[in-house]
Amino acid sequence: MDSTASLPGAHAPRAGLARQLAARVDAAHRGLQALAPLADLAVRLFAAAIFFQSGLTKIATWSSTLALFENEYAVPLLSPEVAAWLGTGVELIFPVLLAIGLCARFSAGVLFVFNIVAVISYPDLGAAGLRDHQTWGLLLLVSLLHGPGKISLDHLLARLTGRR
Repeated sequence: MDSTASLPGAHAPRAGLARQLAARVDAAHRGLQALAPLADLAVRLFAAAIFFQSGLTKIATWSSTLALFENEYAVPLLSPEVAAWLGTGVELIFPVLLAIGLCARFSAGVLFVFNIVAVISYPDLGAAGLRDHQTWGLLLLVSLLHGPGKISLDHLLARLTGRR
């Protein structure tokens, strides 16, 4: 049996170590919290860039885009031409809103649904393409469920109007 266990202050070194550990964990937590707005912005910009680039590709070669919607994509309930116009519009408008963080949750929701429709509409997607769409869907869910973060127009407008 340890003879120091009954001495006064025998647990003081352990208590000091526990306080030091708690202080370091707290400092790490504060550091991660400080980085969270940058991570929110990075998620929004990455997801927005994917969809915006696709929209730019569609308008660059409109005849090819129409041909794809007529022959490759099977968008339910819409004619190929309407689907091409709507799809291109979604890919050019909502990524910009998501990137700047304006109506960001709504924009992420629209792009999330659009992403699902894209997967359903393209039967020849393949495993790699499906993984890409799953990744993009998860990134959009972050903004949809968590919100755009502090580096966004939504956050700025909320502060200016006193909503937060």
